[in-house]
Amino acid sequence: MNRRSAKKHARADLKKRNRNRHRKTSLRTSLKNTELALQEGDVEAAQKLCKTTASLLDRAAGKGVIKKGTANRQKSRIARKLNELTAQTA
Repeated sequence: MNRRSAKKHARADLKKRNRNRHRKTSLRTSLKNTELALQEGDVEAAQKLCKTTASLLDRAAGKGVIKKGTANRQKSRIARKLNELTAQTA
């Protein structure tokens, strides 16, 4: 790593890695909280969390942190569980 451009890339890669790690961590936390709300049967909290989690998934997929199909699959699973929960309570 003697070239100047290589050093710049190394610095940029470190920043990107930290940024992506933060996005992925907050995404996992949001998914966990959504799953918890769905299991507890809290419809209002689950609806709010599903909306924010879907937004985080879309953003992460757009930034290349996770694949688009992964985001769609996780959103679909959450939506299905939410629909089952709302059908049970109605």
